[in-house]
Amino acid sequence: MSLGTNETASPQARPAGQPAAPAVRKPVPWGLYIAAAAMLGVLALPLPEGLPVAGHRMLAILVFAVIVWISEAVSYEASAIMITSLIAALIGLAPKVGDPSATYGTGQALGMALAGFSSTALALVGAALCIAAAMTITGLDRRIALVTLSTIGTSTRRILIGSIVVTIVLSLVVPSATARSACVVPIMMGVIMAFGVDRRSNIAAGIMITVAMATSVWNVGIQTAAAQNLLTVGFMDKLLGERVSWIQWLIAGAPWAVVMSIVLYFVVRWLLPPEAEAIAGGKEAVQRELSALGPMTGPQKRLAAVSIALLLFWSTEGKLHEIDTATITYVGLVVLMLPRLGVMDWKTLQGRIPWGTLIVFGVGISLGTALLSTQAGQWLGAFVVAHSGLATQGPVAVFAVLAAFLILIHLGFASATALTAALLPILISVLQTLPGDFNKVGMTMLLGFTVSFGFILPINAPQNMVCLGTETFNGKQFARVGVPITVVGYLLMLVFAVTYWRWLGWT
Repeated sequence: MSLGTNETASPQARPAGQPAAPAVRKPVPWGLYIAAAAMLGVLALPLPEGLPVAGHRMLAILVFAVIVWISEAVSYEASAIMITSLIAALIGLAPKVGDPSATYGTGQALGMALAGFSSTALALVGAALCIAAAMTITGLDRRIALVTLSTIGTSTRRILIGSIVVTIVLSLVVPSATARSACVVPIMMGVIMAFGVDRRSNIAAGIMITVAMATSVWNVGIQTAAAQNLLTVGFMDKLLGERVSWIQWLIAGAPWAVVMSIVLYFVVRWLLPPEAEAIAGGKEAVQRELSALGPMTGPQKRLAAVSIALLLFWSTEGKLHEIDTATITYVGLVVLMLPRLGVMDWKTLQGRIPWGTLIVFGVGISLGTALLSTQAGQWLGAFVVAHSGLATQGPVAVFAVLAAFLILIHLGFASATALTAALLPILISVLQTLPGDFNKVGMTMLLGFTVSFGFILPINAPQNMVCLGTETFNGKQFARVGVPITVVGYLLMLVFAVTYWRWLGWT
């Protein structure tokens, strides 16, 4: 079995005296060539009126980033380092926006490229990933899923409902969509195998597609459920000077997510009708797995207590106290890492954290703030408003156009975080340029909702890929369910925009 492309053959694997075969060099990905050519093409264009040199260069870097992210020419972590280097070099040698007689200097430009790493949003993502790891380390996430399934039941009808309910419960306490799906998928596969049905049956496909799509639906409903939400909040804070609290996000997003969960259930039942309604063995399988876990351990009890405390503090921010979400989460993390009282130590934790996510997140915030500090975002926002007719439209029409744009462009992105980093600062600039009195923070939150629309292609969200790896469904089946879910979800957002969200003052 191959252990990876960097693995070298052992001396015993070739005759004595024969030199080792030269390492095979991978060709440079085509996306990297296109990204570099597009960046140089933008730099070669005449400087538009009203756009500073530094802003012109930031737009070229943005084009490079978007193409690299869409094509996945290199890993997101590698692209983040490339973007940081480009900002340091190109902006460092550019005239300052406020004083064209002087350049930024590479040191100041590098500081601009790393500014996102001082964001409280990045700190919140880091703490959230640690808590998600704690759930896996203690097995509390698995226990929660099994208890929920055993309570709801395991007929084919109930198992679909149960997979949605499990997703909702875990979305409250596991702040990582990938971690949630990675926990639920093995449990659901165990139930499928206990049913004794074919892995490629409608029952199996329906269950796994429901897990993937319910995860995306509840990324909209709960602020701490997904990294892109926290990046959206970070941009609100840095670019608009305001942010939406955890409970405000929940009040706005959860009703939409509840309705869409119901829609998802019926769409899956309609398009992937189960071969049988009642299959013996599922309930026993869940009970058997739950019994094998034994009683709750001490670490699970302590983690459950901390998770409940976090939910209480998140939901009462601005009502009973003024402690922000990031600080609250860090306090919870400190408790979880205390000797004897906690549930994990650093050595156990460090191998379970996707550090690359933090790098991409920090550079994403830096990219967005650099676009605005160099006036690139403002210029592009004014250009879009002047040539799109949005200035003559009301807030709901503006939301309809921008939301549709985000949903369509998401088809080319494999990461909602990358999509948010690339486009949300530009859309915030568009909102700031539009005339009229409307809630720009609220509109930003609603646009942040649409970033989670990864329903059509499995590649559009990591939880989709986790579920696809079970080989219970194919891309065609996923899209068959995803297209109507996307259409209904978008139309439902427009209905909410003219009713519920308007009553809340967000549109």
